[in-house]
Amino acid sequence: MTTASASPRAKLRPADRIFSGSTLLAGSIILAALAAVAIFLIAQSIPALVADPADLKGSPASFWAYVGPLAFGSVWAAFLALIIALPIAYGIALFISHYAPRRVAQGLGYIIDLLAAVPSVVFGLWGIKVLAPAVTPLYNWLVDNVGWFPLFTPPVSGTGRTILTVAIVLAVMIIPIITAVSREVFLQTPRLHEEAALALGATRWEMIQVAVIPFGRPGMISAAMLGLGRALGETMVVAMVLSPSPGLITFVLTGSQNSSTIAGNIALNFPEAHGIDVNGLIATGLILFVITLVINSIARFVINRRKAFSGAN
Repeated sequence: MTTASASPRAKLRPADRIFSGSTLLAGSIILAALAAVAIFLIAQSIPALVADPADLKGSPASFWAYVGPLAFGSVWAAFLALIIALPIAYGIALFISHYAPRRVAQGLGYIIDLLAAVPSVVFGLWGIKVLAPAVTPLYNWLVDNVGWFPLFTPPVSGTGRTILTVAIVLAVMIIPIITAVSREVFLQTPRLHEEAALALGATRWEMIQVAVIPFGRPGMISAAMLGLGRALGETMVVAMVLSPSPGLITFVLTGSQNSSTIAGNIALNFPEAHGIDVNGLIATGLILFVITLVINSIARFVINRRKAFSGAN
């Protein structure tokens, strides 16, 4: 018995070959750029990692004693910003996609897209000139009435330039990013899923709970990671608004002594740095690079566990 010969592959047209080659080139460039950044950071960080800690700025006990508080401040500020931003951003996205009239939704969508393009220095000016003085009475009230809680331990900052103020400004910055991505994800929910839930007697909110949110959860996580990535690497807002205390690890949100961040520390010290101090700052940048990769890898793992749920099943 003879077997049927394998069918020949379809001949690619020139346009297909050009498109395929372009996508391969684009993907290769991204990987090459990422590898180049990693190699640069590692090569420039080695002198600081092997140097005598006494040669580093502030003469820390070790390099890790120097970078530890900075890494904590970066993660802590970004975490607070994400906690503040996520409920607001998801709520706005759901309102635009499922509640607002079409004209209102279009207008809000344009505004959100415009806010995402505002330079960070503008948010920094608003934070230091408007927000910090405005929240100082609130901080005084929190310390006076809830000072027994560890996050609001006295003394209170008299300027309002605290880690909580920075987190609020960062939250305002990342809300448009998270909202824009989440809105597009919610709009991709299969119409049949929504109609089926409504036909079974679900209210609009119940339909969102059983159809929209489960379908859009991977996209919601991706949106949150995009916002978190910007918050982790934000420089100008931290440098302008925060009143840092080098080498300090504290969870207090309203105090005058605050943990600095890696990005803010680099921005404030790089112009005056020389010699081994430059390598030390680059080494802290390497730590921030690793933290970002780890967080995004965890997010990708969570998303991959949910990829089986799609509009096709």
